[in-house]
Amino acid sequence: MSLTSILSAEAIDNAVKECQAPESFCYKKFFKLCGLSTKTPQEIKNVFQLLDDDNSGYIEEGELKFFLQKFVPSARTLSDAEAKTFVSAADDDNDGRIGVEEFQAMVLS
Repeated sequence: MSLTSILSAEAIDNAVKECQAPESFCYKKFFKLCGLSTKTPQEIKNVFQLLDDDNSGYIEEGELKFFLQKFVPSARTLSDAEAKTFVSAADDDNDGRIGVEEFQAMVLS
């Protein structure tokens, strides 16, 4: 499975282009632009699994630094501050990582 089997390539490209500038990543805007926020909970779970590099069941801060590159390989990496903000926005149980339920809630909020 690939991200383009869930999201359109054009929507992904548009979303990544919107956050090319350093420190410009906004997860809410990104999820809306790429179309993820309109997907079913199962589709969101499938995207989560593609983002979870080590198949731990969580997305950690280190994995989030390469979040945009999962969508477009030539995209920039997120800064440490952007990755920290991303984690803290979804990390409801304060364990320093994002679980699938936290990710779904974040995307659909």
